[in-house]
Amino acid sequence: MYPFSKRKSFAVAVGAAAVATGLTLAFGASSAGAQPVAGQAKTTAPGDNGDVKIHNPTTSVTDERNEPHVCTFYLDAFNFDSVQSVSWSIEAWAPTGTKGTVVDSGTITLDSSGNGFTADQTLPNGHYKLFWTFAGEKGAAKHKVFWVSCPATPPTSPPPSPSCETQCESSSQPPTSPPPSPSCETQCESSSQPPTSPPPTPPPAAPAPTPVQTTLPVTG
Repeated sequence: MYPFSKRKSFAVAVGAAAVATGLTLAFGASSAGAQPVAGQAKTTAPGDNGDVKIHNPTTSVTDERNEPHVCTFYLDAFNFDSVQSVSWSIEAWAPTGTKGTVVDSGTITLDSSGNGFTADQTLPNGHYKLFWTFAGEKGAAKHKVFWVSCPATPPTSPPPSPSCETQCESSSQPPTSPPPSPSCETQCESSSQPPTSPPPTPPPAAPAPTPVQTTLPVTG
């Protein structure tokens, strides 16, 4: 009875070990199948790859930096699908504008490498948001928030008016400029006349003779 029970117990133990080994091998094979193959690149769903940047006009189109503070600018796209059609719009953004107000928009078809860029754009100083939508996108549109800040233009003042003397000199030449102003014209006319001098002062009149008084006797 005892030897039989021992063999039975041994057979049960061997069977359990075989089942455990089979489960371990099956789990290992499944895990191995889930591992990426060495050297295999991670892929992105078509339409959602690529990015767009804000660039100063002097920045190269191959530079993948984003420049969120600009004056004049252009939009530069990288690594999208080949010959992808893109529609873009720029909206005013808080705190300088009302969200949803479209201030600029356009379309572009990217090259065979999925790259492309727009012409230079100008906007008033303020805060803006770019929305970049394209054929085949699976998620939300690409977007960028940026500031436009251009230096203030110094005010220009009208050129100073020429002096009356200059206008008088130019009035004697063939007419190439507007006539002098009325006040200067009067001065020009008076300056063209010969100078007048006051009449000579007559000499003072000689005094009248004074009668001579005498005490000599009168003889006759």
